[in-house]
Amino acid sequence: MRLAAYVYTGWHPIDERDRAFHPGFTEWELVRSCRPRFPGHAQPKVPLLGEYDDRDPIAFGRRIELARAHGVDALVFGVFWCRGKRVFEQGLDRGFLAGPHGASMPFACMWANRMPRRVLPVTRTDLPVIDPVRQVPSDVDDFVAFVAMLAQSYFARANYVTVGGRSYVSIFDSTFFVKELGFDGARAAITAARTWLRAHGHRDLHLAAIEPNAEVLPAVAAIGFDSVTHYVLLPDWKGPFEQDYRHYAALRAEQWPAFATTSGLPYMPSVATGWDASARGADFGPARPDKYPWHPVITGEHPEHFAAALQRALAFRSPIGCDDPLVVIASLNEWSEGHYLEPDQRFGTGWLQAVRATRA
Repeated sequence: MRLAAYVYTGWHPIDERDRAFHPGFTEWELVRSCRPRFPGHAQPKVPLLGEYDDRDPIAFGRRIELARAHGVDALVFGVFWCRGKRVFEQGLDRGFLAGPHGASMPFACMWANRMPRRVLPVTRTDLPVIDPVRQVPSDVDDFVAFVAMLAQSYFARANYVTVGGRSYVSIFDSTFFVKELGFDGARAAITAARTWLRAHGHRDLHLAAIEPNAEVLPAVAAIGFDSVTHYVLLPDWKGPFEQDYRHYAALRAEQWPAFATTSGLPYMPSVATGWDASARGADFGPARPDKYPWHPVITGEHPEHFAAALQRALAFRSPIGCDDPLVVIASLNEWSEGHYLEPDQRFGTGWLQAVRATRA
Protein backbone atom coordinates (compact mmCIF):
# COMPACT_ATOMS: atom_id res chain seq x y z
CA MET A 1 0.00 0.00 0.00
CA ARG A 2 1.32 3.45 -0.94
CA LEU A 3 0.88 6.45 1.33
CA ALA A 4 -0.10 9.68 -0.43
CA ALA A 5 -0.50 13.02 1.36
CA TYR A 6 -2.80 15.80 0.14
CA VAL A 7 -1.08 19.14 -0.48
CA TYR A 8 -2.70 22.57 -0.21
CA THR A 9 -0.85 25.10 -2.35
CA GLY A 10 -2.50 28.16 -0.80
CA TRP A 11 0.63 29.44 0.94
CA HIS A 12 1.48 32.28 -1.42
CA PRO A 13 -0.29 35.51 -2.41
CA ILE A 14 -2.59 35.59 -5.43
CA ASP A 15 -4.31 38.51 -7.15
CA GLU A 16 -7.78 37.40 -6.04
CA ARG A 17 -6.84 37.50 -2.36
CA ASP A 18 -4.81 40.69 -2.77
CA ARG A 19 -8.02 42.35 -3.97
CA ALA A 20 -10.27 40.72 -1.39
CA PHE A 21 -8.04 41.26 1.66
CA HIS A 22 -4.82 43.20 1.19
CA PRO A 23 -1.69 42.84 -0.93
CA GLY A 24 0.40 39.89 0.16
CA PHE A 25 -2.33 38.16 2.20
CA THR A 26 -1.88 34.44 2.92
CA GLU A 27 -3.50 32.18 5.47
CA TRP A 28 -0.35 32.29 7.56
CA GLU A 29 -1.91 35.45 9.03
CA LEU A 30 -4.85 33.37 10.25
CA VAL A 31 -2.66 30.58 11.57
CA ARG A 32 -0.35 32.83 13.58
CA SER A 33 -3.14 34.98 15.04
CA CYS A 34 -5.44 32.19 16.24
CA ARG A 35 -5.68 31.87 20.03
CA PRO A 36 -7.18 29.23 22.35
CA ARG A 37 -10.96 29.51 22.44
CA PHE A 38 -11.76 27.01 25.17
CA PRO A 39 -9.78 25.32 27.95
CA GLY A 40 -7.17 22.97 26.51
CA HIS A 41 -7.58 24.28 22.96
CA ALA A 42 -4.27 23.61 21.14
CA GLN A 43 -3.92 26.93 19.30
CA PRO A 44 -2.06 28.51 17.63
CA LYS A 45 -0.56 25.88 15.36
CA VAL A 46 3.07 26.98 14.99
CA PRO A 47 5.25 25.51 12.20
CA LEU A 48 8.57 24.39 13.65
CA LEU A 49 10.40 25.28 10.44
CA GLY A 50 8.66 28.62 10.15
CA GLU A 51 6.19 29.99 7.65
CA TYR A 52 7.07 29.63 3.98
CA ASP A 53 6.07 30.62 0.47
CA ASP A 54 5.22 27.42 -1.37
CA ARG A 55 6.35 28.95 -4.67
CA ASP A 56 9.89 28.72 -3.30
CA PRO A 57 11.33 25.35 -4.42
CA ILE A 58 13.99 25.41 -1.71
CA ALA A 59 11.66 26.15 1.21
CA PHE A 60 8.88 23.90 -0.06
CA GLY A 61 11.38 21.25 -1.08
CA ARG A 62 12.69 21.04 2.46
CA ARG A 63 9.23 20.04 3.72
CA ILE A 64 8.72 17.60 0.86
CA GLU A 65 12.09 15.98 1.53
CA LEU A 66 11.13 15.41 5.17
CA ALA A 67 7.85 13.78 4.13
CA ARG A 68 9.62 11.56 1.63
CA ALA A 69 12.32 10.57 4.10
CA HIS A 70 9.70 9.53 6.66
CA GLY A 71 7.71 7.25 4.35
CA VAL A 72 5.27 9.38 2.35
CA ASP A 73 5.28 7.77 -1.08
CA ALA A 74 3.38 10.39 -3.08
CA LEU A 75 1.72 13.79 -2.96
CA VAL A 76 -1.78 14.69 -4.19
CA PHE A 77 -1.94 18.37 -5.09
CA GLY A 78 -5.17 20.30 -5.05
CA VAL A 79 -5.66 21.88 -8.49
CA PHE A 80 -8.04 24.83 -8.58
CA TRP A 81 -9.75 25.14 -11.95
CA CYS A 82 -12.90 27.04 -12.96
CA ARG A 83 -13.60 27.07 -16.70
CA GLY A 84 -9.95 27.56 -17.55
CA LYS A 85 -9.15 29.88 -14.66
CA ARG A 86 -6.56 28.56 -12.21
CA VAL A 87 -5.37 29.85 -8.84
CA PHE A 88 -2.60 28.66 -6.51
CA GLU A 89 -1.02 26.73 -9.40
CA GLN A 90 2.42 28.18 -8.68
CA GLY A 91 2.83 26.04 -5.58
CA LEU A 92 2.68 22.97 -7.80
CA ASP A 93 4.35 24.33 -10.93
CA ARG A 94 7.13 26.39 -9.32
CA GLY A 95 7.42 25.20 -5.75
CA PHE A 96 7.28 21.47 -6.48
CA LEU A 97 7.88 20.69 -10.13
CA ALA A 98 10.72 23.20 -10.49
CA GLY A 99 12.26 22.06 -7.21
CA PRO A 100 14.69 19.34 -6.19
CA HIS A 101 12.02 16.60 -6.04
CA GLY A 102 9.82 17.66 -8.93
CA ALA A 103 11.15 15.03 -11.31
CA SER A 104 11.31 12.14 -8.85
CA MET A 105 8.70 12.41 -6.08
CA PRO A 106 5.50 10.72 -7.27
CA PHE A 107 2.56 13.11 -7.44
CA ALA A 108 -1.05 13.28 -8.58
CA CYS A 109 -3.82 15.86 -8.87
CA MET A 110 -7.13 16.43 -7.11
CA TRP A 111 -9.61 18.80 -8.73
CA ALA A 112 -10.37 21.29 -5.96
CA ASN A 113 -13.68 22.30 -7.52
CA ARG A 114 -14.20 25.27 -5.21
CA MET A 115 -12.75 28.75 -5.46
CA PRO A 116 -10.96 30.34 -2.48
CA ARG A 117 -12.97 32.21 0.14
CA ARG A 118 -13.39 35.95 -0.26
CA VAL A 119 -13.76 36.58 3.47
CA LEU A 120 -11.18 35.27 5.95
CA PRO A 121 -11.52 34.88 8.79
CA VAL A 122 -15.21 34.16 8.26
CA THR A 123 -17.25 36.73 10.17
CA ARG A 124 -20.83 36.24 8.98
CA THR A 125 -22.74 33.51 10.77
CA ASP A 126 -25.91 33.87 8.70
CA LEU A 127 -24.40 32.82 5.38
CA PRO A 128 -24.23 29.27 3.98
CA VAL A 129 -21.09 27.25 4.68
CA ILE A 130 -20.40 27.11 0.95
CA ASP A 131 -21.08 30.49 -0.62
CA PRO A 132 -22.59 29.89 -4.09
CA VAL A 133 -19.96 32.18 -5.65
CA ARG A 134 -17.30 29.64 -4.63
CA GLN A 135 -18.95 26.79 -6.50
CA VAL A 136 -17.26 25.80 -9.73
CA PRO A 137 -19.61 25.31 -12.68
CA SER A 138 -18.72 22.71 -15.28
CA ASP A 139 -20.09 20.86 -18.29
CA VAL A 140 -18.89 18.20 -20.71
CA ASP A 141 -16.61 20.49 -22.71
CA ASP A 142 -15.17 22.11 -19.59
CA PHE A 143 -14.38 18.76 -17.97
CA VAL A 144 -12.64 17.57 -21.14
CA ALA A 145 -10.63 20.81 -21.20
CA PHE A 146 -9.66 20.30 -17.56
CA VAL A 147 -8.51 16.73 -18.11
CA ALA A 148 -6.66 17.79 -21.27
CA MET A 149 -4.81 20.44 -19.24
CA LEU A 150 -3.86 17.83 -16.64
CA ALA A 151 -2.69 15.42 -19.32
CA GLN A 152 -0.56 17.96 -21.13
CA SER A 153 0.90 19.51 -17.99
CA TYR A 154 1.23 16.55 -15.63
CA PHE A 155 0.20 13.06 -16.80
CA ALA A 156 3.07 12.83 -19.26
CA ARG A 157 5.64 13.21 -16.48
CA ALA A 158 7.43 10.01 -15.49
CA ASN A 159 6.64 10.51 -11.78
CA TYR A 160 2.88 10.98 -12.15
CA VAL A 161 0.97 8.50 -9.96
CA THR A 162 -0.90 5.68 -11.61
CA VAL A 163 -3.31 3.12 -10.19
CA GLY A 164 -3.69 0.00 -12.25
CA GLY A 165 -1.64 1.66 -14.99
CA ARG A 166 -4.00 4.67 -15.25
CA SER A 167 -3.41 8.29 -14.25
CA TYR A 168 -4.90 8.93 -10.81
CA VAL A 169 -7.17 11.97 -10.45
CA SER A 170 -9.72 12.71 -7.74
CA ILE A 171 -12.59 15.21 -7.51
CA PHE A 172 -12.85 17.02 -4.17
CA ASP A 173 -16.60 17.68 -4.27
CA SER A 174 -17.79 14.77 -6.35
CA THR A 175 -21.36 15.28 -5.15
CA PHE A 176 -21.51 18.84 -6.53
CA PHE A 177 -19.94 17.70 -9.82
CA VAL A 178 -22.52 14.94 -10.28
CA LYS A 179 -25.53 16.95 -9.15
CA GLU A 180 -24.65 19.95 -11.31
CA LEU A 181 -24.19 17.92 -14.49
CA GLY A 182 -26.77 15.30 -13.58
CA PHE A 183 -25.99 11.60 -13.61
CA ASP A 184 -26.17 11.39 -17.41
CA GLY A 185 -24.17 14.58 -17.89
CA ALA A 186 -21.44 13.48 -15.49
CA ARG A 187 -21.24 10.12 -17.26
CA ALA A 188 -20.99 11.88 -20.62
CA ALA A 189 -18.26 14.20 -19.33
CA ILE A 190 -16.13 11.37 -17.98
CA THR A 191 -16.63 9.31 -21.13
CA ALA A 192 -15.67 12.27 -23.33
CA ALA A 193 -12.53 12.91 -21.27
CA ARG A 194 -11.46 9.30 -21.65
CA THR A 195 -12.09 9.52 -25.40
CA TRP A 196 -9.91 12.65 -25.60
CA LEU A 197 -7.09 10.96 -23.70
CA ARG A 198 -7.19 7.91 -25.94
CA ALA A 199 -7.28 10.01 -29.10
CA HIS A 200 -4.25 12.01 -27.97
CA GLY A 201 -2.11 9.08 -26.90
CA HIS A 202 -2.46 9.45 -23.13
CA ARG A 203 -3.12 6.84 -20.49
CA ASP A 204 -6.70 6.33 -19.30
CA LEU A 205 -7.91 7.84 -16.03
CA HIS A 206 -8.33 6.27 -12.65
CA LEU A 207 -10.95 8.72 -11.39
CA ALA A 208 -11.66 8.77 -7.65
CA ALA A 209 -14.85 10.23 -6.18
CA ILE A 210 -14.13 12.07 -2.94
CA GLU A 211 -16.92 11.97 -0.38
CA PRO A 212 -19.95 11.26 -2.57
CA ASN A 213 -23.09 11.68 -0.46
CA ALA A 214 -25.71 9.03 0.23
CA GLU A 215 -27.57 9.80 -2.99
CA VAL A 216 -24.53 9.83 -5.27
CA LEU A 217 -22.51 7.00 -3.69
CA PRO A 218 -24.59 4.10 -5.15
CA ALA A 219 -24.31 5.62 -8.65
CA VAL A 220 -20.60 6.45 -8.90
CA ALA A 221 -19.64 3.22 -10.69
CA ALA A 222 -22.30 3.67 -13.36
CA ILE A 223 -21.28 7.31 -13.80
CA GLY A 224 -17.71 6.26 -14.58
CA PHE A 225 -15.68 6.67 -11.40
CA ASP A 226 -13.13 4.01 -10.51
CA SER A 227 -12.83 4.30 -6.72
CA VAL A 228 -14.11 6.19 -3.70
CA THR A 229 -12.10 8.00 -1.05
CA HIS A 230 -12.29 11.05 1.24
CA TYR A 231 -10.39 14.22 1.99
CA VAL A 232 -10.94 14.49 5.75
CA LEU A 233 -13.06 11.64 7.08
CA LEU A 234 -12.80 12.28 10.81
CA PRO A 235 -15.25 14.69 12.50
CA ASP A 236 -18.99 14.19 12.81
CA TRP A 237 -20.17 17.48 11.35
CA LYS A 238 -23.45 17.32 13.28
CA GLY A 239 -21.93 15.90 16.46
CA PRO A 240 -20.68 17.58 19.65
CA PHE A 241 -18.35 20.56 19.55
CA GLU A 242 -15.36 18.70 21.03
CA GLN A 243 -14.74 15.27 19.50
CA ASP A 244 -12.09 12.84 20.73
CA TYR A 245 -9.58 11.78 18.08
CA ARG A 246 -9.28 8.12 19.06
CA HIS A 247 -13.03 7.61 19.23
CA TYR A 248 -13.80 9.18 15.87
CA ALA A 249 -10.82 7.69 14.06
CA ALA A 250 -11.92 4.21 15.14
CA LEU A 251 -15.53 4.97 14.20
CA ARG A 252 -14.56 6.09 10.71
CA ALA A 253 -12.47 2.96 10.14
CA GLU A 254 -15.55 0.85 10.86
CA GLN A 255 -17.35 2.65 8.02
CA TRP A 256 -14.74 2.02 5.33
CA PRO A 257 -16.11 -1.32 4.04
CA ALA A 258 -19.58 0.13 3.48
CA PHE A 259 -18.23 2.78 1.10
CA ALA A 260 -16.98 -0.04 -1.12
CA THR A 261 -20.03 -2.26 -0.91
CA THR A 262 -22.49 0.60 -1.46
CA SER A 263 -20.58 2.09 -4.37
CA GLY A 264 -19.48 -1.16 -5.96
CA LEU A 265 -15.98 0.32 -6.23
CA PRO A 266 -12.70 0.01 -4.32
CA TYR A 267 -12.46 2.24 -1.25
CA MET A 268 -9.12 3.89 -0.48
CA PRO A 269 -9.00 5.01 3.17
CA SER A 270 -8.28 8.56 4.23
CA VAL A 271 -6.63 9.25 7.59
CA ALA A 272 -6.25 12.74 9.08
CA THR A 273 -3.89 13.96 11.80
CA GLY A 274 -6.69 16.09 13.28
CA TRP A 275 -9.27 18.76 12.53
CA ASP A 276 -9.51 22.32 13.82
CA ALA A 277 -10.52 25.08 11.39
CA SER A 278 -10.81 27.72 14.14
CA ALA A 279 -8.18 29.87 12.45
CA ARG A 280 -10.52 30.43 9.50
CA GLY A 281 -13.35 31.81 11.65
CA ALA A 282 -13.66 34.97 13.74
CA ASP A 283 -13.66 34.42 17.51
CA PHE A 284 -17.23 34.58 18.83
CA GLY A 285 -16.34 33.09 22.22
CA PRO A 286 -18.91 30.66 23.67
CA ALA A 287 -21.49 32.00 21.20
CA ARG A 288 -19.65 30.38 18.29
CA PRO A 289 -21.82 29.03 15.46
CA ASP A 290 -22.33 25.28 15.16
CA LYS A 291 -21.01 25.03 11.62
CA TYR A 292 -17.74 25.26 9.65
CA PRO A 293 -15.23 26.75 10.37
CA TRP A 294 -16.09 27.03 14.07
CA HIS A 295 -17.60 23.60 14.72
CA PRO A 296 -16.53 20.88 15.45
CA VAL A 297 -12.98 20.61 16.83
CA ILE A 298 -11.09 17.34 17.18
CA THR A 299 -9.32 17.13 20.55
CA GLY A 300 -6.91 14.60 22.01
CA GLU A 301 -5.00 14.31 18.73
CA HIS A 302 -1.50 12.87 19.13
CA PRO A 303 1.05 11.27 16.80
CA GLU A 304 0.64 7.92 18.58
CA HIS A 305 -3.10 7.92 17.91
CA PHE A 306 -2.51 8.98 14.32
CA ALA A 307 -0.04 6.10 13.89
CA ALA A 308 -2.68 3.66 15.13
CA ALA A 309 -5.22 5.08 12.67
CA LEU A 310 -2.70 4.85 9.85
CA GLN A 311 -1.90 1.23 10.74
CA ARG A 312 -5.60 0.39 10.42
CA ALA A 313 -5.67 2.00 7.00
CA LEU A 314 -2.60 0.14 5.79
CA ALA A 315 -4.09 -3.15 7.02
CA PHE A 316 -7.48 -2.45 5.39
CA ARG A 317 -8.48 -4.51 2.40
CA SER A 318 -11.41 -3.12 0.49
CA PRO A 319 -14.22 -5.67 -0.12
CA ILE A 320 -13.93 -4.58 -3.74
CA GLY A 321 -10.24 -4.22 -4.45
CA CYS A 322 -7.94 -2.84 -7.08
CA ASP A 323 -4.30 -3.26 -8.01
CA ASP A 324 -1.83 -0.98 -6.26
CA PRO A 325 -4.23 1.08 -4.11
CA LEU A 326 -3.45 4.20 -2.08
CA VAL A 327 -3.94 5.29 1.50
CA VAL A 328 -4.37 9.06 1.61
CA ILE A 329 -3.34 11.33 4.47
CA ALA A 330 -4.91 14.69 5.24
CA SER A 331 -2.59 16.34 4.84
CA LEU A 332 0.95 17.61 4.31
CA ASN A 333 0.18 21.23 5.15
CA GLU A 334 -3.44 22.27 5.82
CA TRP A 335 -2.36 24.38 8.79
CA SER A 336 -5.48 26.54 8.89
CA GLU A 337 -7.67 23.44 9.20
CA GLY A 338 -5.45 21.73 11.75
CA HIS A 339 -4.32 18.69 9.79
CA TYR A 340 -0.71 18.52 8.65
CA LEU A 341 2.40 16.34 8.71
CA GLU A 342 4.91 19.17 8.66
CA PRO A 343 6.79 19.69 11.96
CA ASP A 344 5.15 21.91 14.56
CA GLN A 345 6.23 23.34 17.89
CA ARG A 346 3.89 21.04 19.81
CA PHE A 347 5.12 17.64 18.61
CA GLY A 348 8.25 18.45 16.63
CA THR A 349 8.53 15.88 13.85
CA GLY A 350 6.07 13.61 15.67
CA TRP A 351 3.53 13.42 12.83
CA LEU A 352 6.24 12.37 10.40
CA GLN A 353 7.70 9.94 12.91
CA ALA A 354 4.26 8.35 13.14
CA VAL A 355 4.31 7.75 9.39
CA ARG A 356 7.79 6.24 9.63
CA ALA A 357 6.66 3.92 12.44
CA THR A 358 3.98 2.43 10.21
CA ARG A 359 6.51 1.63 7.49
CA ALA A 360 8.96 -0.18 9.80
